[in-house]
Amino acid sequence: MSEDKDPHAPEALDASRAILNRMRESAISRGEARIDAARAARFEENAAARKAKRRSSAAPAKYSDGRDPQEIGNLFGKIVRDRGWSAPVAVGSVLSRWSELVGPQIAAHCVPESFEDSTVVVRCDSTTWATQMRLLSHELLKHFDKVLGPGVITVLRVLGPAAPTWKHGGRSVKGRGPRDTYG
Repeated sequence: MSEDKDPHAPEALDASRAILNRMRESAISRGEARIDAARAARFEENAAARKAKRRSSAAPAKYSDGRDPQEIGNLFGKIVRDRGWSAPVAVGSVLSRWSELVGPQIAAHCVPESFEDSTVVVRCDSTTWATQMRLLSHELLKHFDKVLGPGVITVLRVLGPAAPTWKHGGRSVKGRGPRDTYG
């Protein structure tokens, strides 16, 4: 005869409690926090309320004493103006944004060497590009005024490719250069 065990017997309750405790320990070891149903319901309600509040308020709350959040670009611009750094920032802007300002084709052949007192010195890789830059200088200055502001760049000094020097050392002799050694 088979004997049926009572599911409410103390041995059966201890086995189910042991399994439950093992599952809890396993969840804790995985880093899962135990949360009861009431706490989970409150969490869901709070999340829904926060989401609705974010949707309803399009603009951030304004403080009356000027402490409201501002964009970093506006703050940076204000600091630059207050401290008088407009010219150095413009210099860095021209040198770092050169290919954006003049276009990729010109930037591939002409590189800015220096920028002092609103004068940009540009070195071109060929005499052809140097001539082309001299012809385009008026249009480029107009474009710089529009993009960077008036008076940031007033002169565009264009240099051709640097010629090799045959002069080596501290002393030199007048002559025809390297040809006079070949007889």
